[in-house]
Amino acid sequence: MTRTAELLADDPIWLILLKVVAIFVFLVLMTLLTIWAERRVIGRMQHRPGPNRAGPFGILQSLADGLKLAFKEDIRPVMADKWVYFLAPVISATPALVSFAVMPIGPEVTIFGERTALQLVDLPVGLLVVLACASIGVYGIVLAGWASGSPYPLLGSLRSAAQVISYEIAMGLSFVAVIMYAGTLSTSGIVAAQENGWFFALLPVSFLVYVVSMVGETNRAPFDLPEAESELVGGFHTEYSSLKFALFFLAEYINMVTVSALATTLFLGGWHAPWPLSLIGDGVLNTGWWPVLWFLGKTIAFLFFFVWLRGTLPRLRYDQFMDLGWKLLVPVSLVWIMAVTVIRALRNSETVSTQQFMIGGAVVVVILVAATFLIPDRKPEKDSDEVPLAGSGFPVPPIDLEVPKTPPRRTSVRSGTGAGELAGPEGEEAPHGNV
Repeated sequence: MTRTAELLADDPIWLILLKVVAIFVFLVLMTLLTIWAERRVIGRMQHRPGPNRAGPFGILQSLADGLKLAFKEDIRPVMADKWVYFLAPVISATPALVSFAVMPIGPEVTIFGERTALQLVDLPVGLLVVLACASIGVYGIVLAGWASGSPYPLLGSLRSAAQVISYEIAMGLSFVAVIMYAGTLSTSGIVAAQENGWFFALLPVSFLVYVVSMVGETNRAPFDLPEAESELVGGFHTEYSSLKFALFFLAEYINMVTVSALATTLFLGGWHAPWPLSLIGDGVLNTGWWPVLWFLGKTIAFLFFFVWLRGTLPRLRYDQFMDLGWKLLVPVSLVWIMAVTVIRALRNSETVSTQQFMIGGAVVVVILVAATFLIPDRKPEKDSDEVPLAGSGFPVPPIDLEVPKTPPRRTSVRSGTGAGELAGPEGEEAPHGNV
């Protein structure tokens, strides 16, 4: 057992309950503050004030919205399946709360005289717990759409399930390189492995794949296809109101906090202080309660990234979104895993020194960059029937336009086939209007 696991194994029951309550309160408060911050930040981006009535700077607006949802009328459609309709929001919100239990928020501390670690549980397969909770949350989405008894929520749930499952694969593949370098699936072990260097710089491809996957996993803009109101009214939760809708809302924002905390744990050193601060006092800022501040700061930075994307990028089409996941992220992750495996094998062997390895890597990078500049751009094929355009973008006549000659004037002659018919000089029928 690791040192963290030994400390957590000796926790008394009152300390375990205290941690459970603290995590629940933290996630709920983070949800309220994230919603408020999202409205304020996007309002600033769009040159409008945002919420500014309920409380100072509108900080109580999220709380007011929560109370409004609690007192709204709870409506259940006639065609809905009663029990499944009720359980779907619970199934969606519960895994989001559970998955945060494996996040290491800080090192060893003393709470009311009891030595413990700032983490609820430390499992040898902590990363698999996070993926399992995300997979269970998909059931809540699918069941919500099916139990509503309406075709639009059903379509939204199917599309959301396909989206979440697709990006879970890319997310899981981004974990592989981290596991290879850390040598463990434990979240606390991964944080300990980054004591001398964060993995986002060592594994940049895995970091980028995870960042894109976490946005798609949480159904956030520009990947919020399940909530495309112009296409599916409102997604899988169209028929939900009151506290049931609030549970879906809570699950979305708690998932945002969870994937942000996981990104901090895997790639940004977890609760370790940033580089300049980690040198102060021989690492004194990595002890006690200081690491909680660094962990929260990194997590909030990722939450701001979510908000920034929503206020900046337009929504993608569904085919573009699925192509990004299956045709780009998954193949890139597989190639990257193979590259990391080869690099680690060469570094661990005695045949290639570190200097030779760095020189070889630099040569490969130079070759790739040179090939990128030397390969000519593919010019689009010109269509012979394409209408030429002027500088302003309007169609113009071709320069070599030849106006056809005016046909000879035809005279009106009555033919013997019928009265009132028009014929040309040779007795053939003339077109209408040539009288």
